[in-house]
Amino acid sequence: MNWTTICSVDALRPESGVCALVEGVQVAVFLTYEGELYALSNLDPYSGAYVLSRGIVGTRKGEPTVASPLHKQVYSLVSGRCLDDETLTVPVYPVRVGDGGHVEVSLEQRVEAGV
Repeated sequence: MNWTTICSVDALRPESGVCALVEGVQVAVFLTYEGELYALSNLDPYSGAYVLSRGIVGTRKGEPTVASPLHKQVYSLVSGRCLDDETLTVPVYPVRVGDGGHVEVSLEQRVEAGV
């Protein structure tokens, strides 16, 4: 699996997202207050805009989520499924803290929504 370094984990603010270009794909990366990392497509499928990294991070029934800043659809950070419209999903990607405390994302093994 190929990993792309995004930034230092110390550069991330909890409950906020950052956008990174990984192999030509815009990826939104989030760090929660619990220290968990999540990565998903930055493309909001409802609006067609690349804005999810600017979304509102929260939880719904204990599941970490991000709400689109445009129309407020809520997406699971774990599965990518839209919790407000079951026809919408966003790809989620493997993310880790690698050597030297750097956040790394891979596009090779996409985590399928709903799995």
